[in-house]
Amino acid sequence: MKYPVAIHHQDERGFGITVPDLPGCFSAGESVDSAVDSAHDAISCHLEGLMLAGEAIPAARDIRQHIEDARLGDVLCWAVVSVDLSKLSGRARRINITIPERILSQVDAYAAGTGQSRSGLIARAAVEFIGRQKAG
Repeated sequence: MKYPVAIHHQDERGFGITVPDLPGCFSAGESVDSAVDSAHDAISCHLEGLMLAGEAIPAARDIRQHIEDARLGDVLCWAVVSVDLSKLSGRARRINITIPERILSQVDAYAAGTGQSRSGLIARAAVEFIGRQKAG
């Protein structure tokens, strides 16, 4: 899943990161690159905590929905941090599902085009769908 992150300049201390789709998820670093790297770890830990608590994973909204949000303060720039949810959810389990061939072809084409596995794409799609449904 790809989460937009707002990057803020923090004077001599470096740069802070806010993850608007994950309330309470923050990070920082001495440079923009290190702040974004730290944001990946912060997002992963935050999502893992939600999973362990049995809570829904919030869907990542389009970055355009955040750009005009005054609550974020002065944003220096934006980045997108990608987190592989399938690596956070623990042990994988093999299942057998049946889906129409046309849909499977679309899944395979998209997965191949984005460097993902079929299983990973289906798992991420399911998690995102459930998160959106629970959010209303």
